[in-house]
Amino acid sequence: MTHEDEERWCAEQRSNVVAYLAGEKCASTSVSEWPAWYMPPMLSVWAVESAQHPGSVGWWAVSGDFPTDYTECRGERHPRQGLRDIGQRWQIAAEKWLKGETFDSWQLGDGQCHAELAPLLAARAKAFLEIAADDKNWDE
Repeated sequence: MTHEDEERWCAEQRSNVVAYLAGEKCASTSVSEWPAWYMPPMLSVWAVESAQHPGSVGWWAVSGDFPTDYTECRGERHPRQGLRDIGQRWQIAAEKWLKGETFDSWQLGDGQCHAELAPLLAARAKAFLEIAADDKNWDE
């Protein structure tokens, strides 16, 4: 991927995140200009400014080759935490969907395709958790 392709991809992902947050009625759509962490063309993790504490991260959002999603930034203020939290939520959702159950705190679209999307979501959750767990991916 050339530098120009990388910049274009990051700009597209940022636009995806801003649009998604607005659609979800998140309290803030103030997204960092550049991803906090990324692996183009698969994954980008974005800092979203806190509505209550401007200048601080309030949420982490992910965008790329999977559903765009976000999670509240708690205690640990690092994109690794956001990726891990979303991966764990998706893992639980996929497990419930495979059993024909619902997951009240998260759904995809209108929820009609959860059973067929569950294996794909489980694979993405596994990838997120593996990336988050691997210290080689993070400059800490």
